[in-house]
Amino acid sequence: MRALYTVGRATEHGNFTTDEADGDGRETMKDLRNAAQRRKRRKQDEIFGFSFLAAACAVLLLLTVSCRKSSDWIQFRGEGGRGATSTGISPPLALKWKFRLQLDGRTLRAFNPPVVKDDTIYFGSADGNFYALDIESGYMRWAFKSGAPINSVPFVDDEQVYFGSQDGKAYAVSRRDGLENWSFRAGRPINSSVERYKDSVIFVSDGGAVFFLSPEGQKQFHVPNSTWYHYTFQMYDDVMYFAPGPGSHSFGPYDTRQQRHLWVLETSYLDAIWYSFPALRNDLLFFSTLGYDGFEWYLSFYAFDRLSGRRVWQYEDSSRWGDSYTPDLDQLLLRGMELLDFMAPSVWKDLVIYAGGDAVVRAFDADTGNVVWEKEFDTPVSSAPIVAGDRIYFGLLGDGELEFYEGQTGEAPARGSAPRLVCLSARDGRFLWDMELEGAILSAPVAAGKRLMFGTDKSVFYILEEVF
Repeated sequence: MRALYTVGRATEHGNFTTDEADGDGRETMKDLRNAAQRRKRRKQDEIFGFSFLAAACAVLLLLTVSCRKSSDWIQFRGEGGRGATSTGISPPLALKWKFRLQLDGRTLRAFNPPVVKDDTIYFGSADGNFYALDIESGYMRWAFKSGAPINSVPFVDDEQVYFGSQDGKAYAVSRRDGLENWSFRAGRPINSSVERYKDSVIFVSDGGAVFFLSPEGQKQFHVPNSTWYHYTFQMYDDVMYFAPGPGSHSFGPYDTRQQRHLWVLETSYLDAIWYSFPALRNDLLFFSTLGYDGFEWYLSFYAFDRLSGRRVWQYEDSSRWGDSYTPDLDQLLLRGMELLDFMAPSVWKDLVIYAGGDAVVRAFDADTGNVVWEKEFDTPVSSAPIVAGDRIYFGLLGDGELEFYEGQTGEAPARGSAPRLVCLSARDGRFLWDMELEGAILSAPVAAGKRLMFGTDKSVFYILEEVF
């Protein structure tokens, strides 16, 4: 939450483990396609009569229409900030296309999530451009040039896309042609999520203010922000979760109708230097924090009653990095704090799932805070998670190319582990599939229909789709 053009077809579809396999379970693409063909022939042999076939086709048509309707992803972390969609995306996945930004080979520390509306993907970049790409082909519909890198997460409605830039301006540009409709000078960099809620466009400038503008770009009011940078929030029932607090080191839910805080959390109470984006489920609010004493990260996971501010549960753990990995905690922290969804939760059914703090993915019971399952890896998790259906997707950092760890002490990790996209079962954390990538995923993948999309620290934007 806050802190003190290359187009091609894939030739690889990653490593795949079937749901039925208990062991390694890896299969080649030839094996997968042959198995799919055998299943198809068996299914055809079982179909009797034209009426049954017609009924099946009708059901398929209805499902297809339903998927199209749910393919939009118009705001940060989706509905309720839960980082989840009911539309399932099942591995293996294949590359549909990828897009390389022109950044002279630099390693990025931020590539925040895109939004998707109809057949277009919208996202900002460290090269200062805001892009609109065709989701089918990767064709660039338009690009808008701002005066500095863009690290905000946009919001899209029927007519406009709203985003902020480090040039200190918030922009509204036309979805159709990318022409500027208006801009608002905030005076300080805007590295926040942006949201249009009812008749307000809301964003936060670093160490400046929370601004509420009209859809035409006129200021309505503001809330002072003297402390917080890289700020994220969500709106629910006219309340902003969270807004900067009345004190310099506090935050809390802010009722935009009454223009007052419902309750306030002091940072001295939580004792952390990073506070994640919150997710909502019914009346519970979930978020995590990170504390650091120079030697170790201290991770805390919380559930609060969103109305009263009562703490419902809390779970604490020290960072874990696998059996043979010794990370540079300073550099990893600097990397994470550039990401607006660093340590943000995903909420799936009765579970709250966290990834991206250390090398562990953790799933808690949403009501009690009890650990339901954990999965530990041999390199750090590089992104927050996204849940599509009952599958979790996130990135692993790898260790083969990391310049961050050249000065680390202790036994050096085994080199050559490439960055990966990983898929686990949301039910029990079981490994299902992974895929090597050109660069590590930065922010959580976005799920739009049956497609998954994300950017990496090597300036590559990926679109993946289901193979079967």
